[in-house]
Amino acid sequence: MNVDGTIDKYKAKLVIEGFRKKECIDFFDTYAPVARISTIRLLLALATIYNLVIHQMDVKTVFLNGDLDDEIYMKQPEGFVMHGNEHKVCKLNKS
Repeated sequence: MNVDGTIDKYKAKLVIEGFRKKECIDFFDTYAPVARISTIRLLLALATIYNLVIHQMDVKTVFLNGDLDDEIYMKQPEGFVMHGNEHKVCKLNKS
């Protein structure tokens, strides 16, 4: 939204109903590919020792295109259900 109250752009999110999942029934492990604090400390120490410049970056959409290890299905989003296909589900290709 702009300062004057007008809408700059519209955004929408498509979320799978994860709140219905039960641990050890629908999923077993969760995983987030983040660096260990000891690895970060090592890199900072090496940068200090060797007088290196450190740069930082953030890729906001990095997890949106991750490959899936398991087959995951979801209900069709509202507004996208075609007549005669009400009971079909969508298979996710990317996370």
